[in-house]
Amino acid sequence: MKLGRATYRFESNVAISDCFTVVGKKEGQGPLSIYFDMVIEDEYAGQKSWELAEGKLLNIAITKLVQREGEKPDNIDLILSGDLLNQLSSSHFAARDLDIPFIGIYGACSTFALSIGLASLFVDSGFAKNVIAATSSHFCSAEKQFRYPLELGIQKPPTSQWTVTGAAAFLIKQEDSLQSPKITHFTVGRILDFGIKDPNNMGAAMAPAAFDTIMRHFSDTKRSFDYYDMIITGDLGYVGRKLLDELFKKEGIRFSSELFDCGILMFDPETQNTGAGASGCAASACVFGGYLYKLLRERTFEKILIVPTGALMSQSTALLGESIPVIAHALAIEMVQ
Repeated sequence: MKLGRATYRFESNVAISDCFTVVGKKEGQGPLSIYFDMVIEDEYAGQKSWELAEGKLLNIAITKLVQREGEKPDNIDLILSGDLLNQLSSSHFAARDLDIPFIGIYGACSTFALSIGLASLFVDSGFAKNVIAATSSHFCSAEKQFRYPLELGIQKPPTSQWTVTGAAAFLIKQEDSLQSPKITHFTVGRILDFGIKDPNNMGAAMAPAAFDTIMRHFSDTKRSFDYYDMIITGDLGYVGRKLLDELFKKEGIRFSSELFDCGILMFDPETQNTGAGASGCAASACVFGGYLYKLLRERTFEKILIVPTGALMSQSTALLGESIPVIAHALAIEMVQ
């Protein structure tokens, strides 16, 4: 059922049945290290390039998830996956040997929410029974494509964020089990552009998109901050998170302290030298799949609104001096009684 302008409420028990997360060495040294399913020490993952390494991480996440669920690939109706690289290279590399129907999607760092939201629409409508929603990113491949090759040794400005090396895959299906978190609502974001051109300041670019989607989710669902145990943005980092606070204050909106950000939770800034925090498709995907998903199943939290954000830039638009369009999508994920 559609609510308001942009929110879909799912009528059946659309569940995240299981998930699998794999991260790189630096992420495995961070504060959430014990929560990830696998840590890869070699940033090349045994491949000859960083781009192929990212595809390998994503392939591992998908295949390990299918194996752990005891499913056969023939029982998976569809894979929905995207990443940051040109033409979704990592997702295509990951899926080319799986022999499973595939749809590639692009939402930059909001791809986690986009893939799960679209997977939920397929499952809720009855067009599919088992859908894998997945995404990945890699620090080295992202730096090479969007900023500067690492070999140049360019010093990062303080607003710059550290792209997460990792991948996560989620099995979306109808399930009545009380142990599986349910996706109850999906709010589709809209593209905004506030004229920011600096690819090293994505938090500032994306904060308004997070604000806009959260407010439209509340308007469509008639909910408020008080409904959720936690509201968590995707990867605004320290800069974007502060700006998001200012946007709420400007509108006179008071909220509880349970407003978090995956880009802040992923790394320890005191010991890991990660600038303004984490970013990348894998930031929100791995923080949720590795950490928050487990807290939901333990019922530490029962109602979460997660709002991953995406900076929709490309190599070409950056070179042309264009500003950065941004978007945010929201997922309401709840432990249904």
